[in-house]
Amino acid sequence: MTEPLLTYAEVGATRKEPMPPGYTHVVRDEVIGRGRAAYERAVDALRGWHMHRAAGFRIVRGGERAAEGVDIVLRFYGMTVPCRVVYVVDEPNRAGFAYGTLPGHPERGEEAFIVVLTPDDEVRFQIRAFSRPATLLTRLGGPIARLGQRYATGRYVKALRTLTRPKPAPP
Repeated sequence: MTEPLLTYAEVGATRKEPMPPGYTHVVRDEVIGRGRAAYERAVDALRGWHMHRAAGFRIVRGGERAAEGVDIVLRFYGMTVPCRVVYVVDEPNRAGFAYGTLPGHPERGEEAFIVVLTPDDEVRFQIRAFSRPATLLTRLGGPIARLGQRYATGRYVKALRTLTRPKPAPP
């Protein structure tokens, strides 16, 4: 069986400045916690797909953890969202991954999710994405599709912020 091809040419471009022209760009950088323990919780929640689940996505198919080359199929409000992890970041104070779109995704492009522990102990969540419509429906949806992307991005931030908090001690 042949592996499906990514639906865009600029693989890895969420690592670069500027992101590719001809796409809608999303850049978010939010404080989600403080300290090494919060950083570790955030990285685990991100790499284990817990953030996606908490944001309302259902994992239809895919690996247990984000790793380069892993295909993941998500469902969100009835939409099928197939992606492939195109790179992983694994540094002492910076971790995450980016995935790119596969055939059947309503958009074409890439989205990166990076957690950073800053020198002053802030845990920051950075999202960088570029996309454009891949289907007639998303092209016709124009502004509504972009609102949907902003909505999903906001849900990611909220979910990871919640998952980064320490678990309450049992009574």
